[in-house]
Amino acid sequence: MSIEIILLALSPIFLAFVCYEFIKFRRYYNIKDSLANAVLALMHQGADAIALLILMPFFYWLYEYRLFDIELSVVNVLFAFLLQDFLYYWFHKASHHIHWLWAAHVVHHSSTKMNFSTAFRQSLMYPIAGMWVFWLPMILLGYDPITVFTVVALNLAYQFFVHTQIVGKLGWFEKVFNTPSHHRVHHSINAGYLDKNFAGVLIIWDKLFGTYAVEEPSKPCKYGIVGQLNSDNPFKITFHQWAYLIKSTYRAKGVKAKLNILFGYPTSAIKHK
Repeated sequence: MSIEIILLALSPIFLAFVCYEFIKFRRYYNIKDSLANAVLALMHQGADAIALLILMPFFYWLYEYRLFDIELSVVNVLFAFLLQDFLYYWFHKASHHIHWLWAAHVVHHSSTKMNFSTAFRQSLMYPIAGMWVFWLPMILLGYDPITVFTVVALNLAYQFFVHTQIVGKLGWFEKVFNTPSHHRVHHSINAGYLDKNFAGVLIIWDKLFGTYAVEEPSKPCKYGIVGQLNSDNPFKITFHQWAYLIKSTYRAKGVKAKLNILFGYPTSAIKHK
């Protein structure tokens, strides 16, 4: 339960940043959009809490087959942060390239606004989509599940602070870490920006694996998803892509075609109404 406890403990800090940004930079906000983000956050936290209760026995069963007994030390904890961030990169990239995962992740990208409240815009369907599968290598390696999900929570907490337009370039920090500038690119649907900058904390993964793009002053970011949902209904935001995915899979002829829809590159539910 550490992931929920950590994020809840940090909630006052998150809310303080949202309030400051809203008061000083009101133009970046839409009240209905931000309220939808808040409802989606509560739904997401509830689903995650239930999923952890259900899955924790499985995680500890898997932990019995670990390769190493990893004791907590400064070096081992730092390696845990590095490994989890590496795995997060691949989860995030997969969530943009595999339709099944995109059906959950599209929620986070469906707002045309970019502000601190956008970080709260998450899907309750992540446990169903299988986000937790990406953390299993850490458990098998020898990190106990509590440590793993604590690191996950801290990684997600860091990412809250990159969801903003009020912070510009950060000099040398940009070379190593994910920043608001990098993440604005990630949330954009501009040509050259789409499917770039999947970093959680370290931008080095994108630079290593060819998914890095720089925010260009001459190319202002356009936020949202291809097709644009144009809805503030939390349930429509959560389930519109799943409905399209299920319907398209059902209509497809043959196993290969069905698998291609489920696990191939995602298409927009909005463009295919």
